[in-house]
Amino acid sequence: MKFFTAEMSALIPLRGLRSNLSLLFKFLLGLLLMITLYSVVFHLLMVWEGQYHSWLSGFYWTVTTMTTLGYGDIVFKSDLGRFFSMFVMLSGVVFLLVMLPFTFIQFFYAPFMEAQMAARAPRKLPQETARHVILTHFDPITQNLMRKLKQYNYHYVLLTADTEEAVHLSDQGYQVVVGDFDSPETYRNIRASQASLVAATASDEVNTNVAFTVRGLCDDVPVITTADNSASVDILKRAGSTHVLEVHEMTGRFLARRTHAGSAKAHVVGRFDQLLVAEATAAGTKLVGKTLAESKLRETVGVTVVGIWERGRFEAAWPDTDIDEHSVLMIAGSEGQIEDYNEHFSVYHETQAPVLIIGAGRVGQATARALKEQGVEYRILEKRSEFIDMIPGVMQGDAARLEDLEQAGIRDAPSVLITTHEDDINIYLTIYCRRLRPDVQLITRCTRERNIATLHRAGADFVVSFASMGANAIFNVLKRSDIVMVAEGLSVFRVPTPARFYGRSLAETAIRKNTGCSVIAVQSEKDLDINPDPLKPLSKGTELILIGGVESQSAFLKKYAGK
Repeated sequence: MKFFTAEMSALIPLRGLRSNLSLLFKFLLGLLLMITLYSVVFHLLMVWEGQYHSWLSGFYWTVTTMTTLGYGDIVFKSDLGRFFSMFVMLSGVVFLLVMLPFTFIQFFYAPFMEAQMAARAPRKLPQETARHVILTHFDPITQNLMRKLKQYNYHYVLLTADTEEAVHLSDQGYQVVVGDFDSPETYRNIRASQASLVAATASDEVNTNVAFTVRGLCDDVPVITTADNSASVDILKRAGSTHVLEVHEMTGRFLARRTHAGSAKAHVVGRFDQLLVAEATAAGTKLVGKTLAESKLRETVGVTVVGIWERGRFEAAWPDTDIDEHSVLMIAGSEGQIEDYNEHFSVYHETQAPVLIIGAGRVGQATARALKEQGVEYRILEKRSEFIDMIPGVMQGDAARLEDLEQAGIRDAPSVLITTHEDDINIYLTIYCRRLRPDVQLITRCTRERNIATLHRAGADFVVSFASMGANAIFNVLKRSDIVMVAEGLSVFRVPTPARFYGRSLAETAIRKNTGCSVIAVQSEKDLDINPDPLKPLSKGTELILIGGVESQSAFLKKYAGK
């Protein structure tokens, strides 16, 4: 009963609902009067025929006749009475079996369901809502981003124009509001002027409209948009975008950075104040075949190896960790230390055969441009003929055909980069290319994060997640002072030094052993000590800057936060 009362209370404020309930009440009242009138006539006719029944029997006969049940225990004997019975029966069919259900659905059930949908997909946020993130499109990037925002206790709302879609997403656990993307009223209702960020990841045209509409309401809220076409970057900025992300370009450059061909220098993937985090492929360097202790990287150039990517899996770095041809080192240091690393260990891989890129879409083209900047020869295999004359280095062919792959040079290519936007095709081609060339470096792009593990099982050395790339970039625009995403599932974060560590050295705390996180800097009031001496005691008032995965970070916070 309490549930029903609460639901009805929620219904009352809706526009037009009181009028609907009033009409429903009038219909039911009219129906009750009709039953009463029929009962009176029944009683009078029965007396005229010489039969005597109670008034309750009259109501009983009227209801059973109008509902066409007709038990037959009370019947008229005269033709007038039988005519009256037929009239009551037909009116009952019309009013009880047709009009009553229709009226109930139209004036009560339908508004009730609309109210239920409205409750799960509201059109406005409370007046006090602030510092939230507004997302204007549901796609793999925002799906990934919403998980990150939830993990780090950011309040977000996902804007959609379709109520049914909003209810469906709400049932999946997403925080949804309903409104039109191009309506200023929508952004007033969701408190855009008080938001931390507005992120638009739809088409370039829709993103332009969103940025222009939001900017017309407030000048200071950051608006980040994605751009599918490089030509759209300028118009998006003119429309009001604070940041424009070319995620396809970013993904292509990341793919090119992971190839064995070309330079093996360290590439910066994250910055935390003066602290830089970079990735460096070990293939072809003098580090291959050594353990981290034997490499003496810290003693030689001052950088700290905080972890190693091995075939797409991030592993914590230990002194006895082996470095092989497939290893990608995650190193941390100052700008000068990263430069020293490149000076000592950067090599250029000379190869006569070009890198093979499968797919000439936006990511494939971005990969080709990045390889060209590195001075690496490439060849693109593309099934569609329209790209042949548009892009240099493209040959037409089907990557599913052995003769086309061989003509494109798969037998000699040092690396194969699979860049199509269909994950199923990428899985298929990864399995095929791995069977043809067990020794080749195979790097694959994926759109949906759930397919990362599948692509690794299929034989990919590295998988670049398009969704993670975009989500990490948007998350970092929030400019939190205590966390920076540097890769999927890997972040640099800052915490106050726990009181239990005062006077103890990093070696004594055993943070890496206990949690899997690595301390890469210690912040004091005076300066930032990058790659601190593990034997130096920690003092009160300092902050630790650590790097680790989601589980490692959770383990550290659970074990040491506030202690």
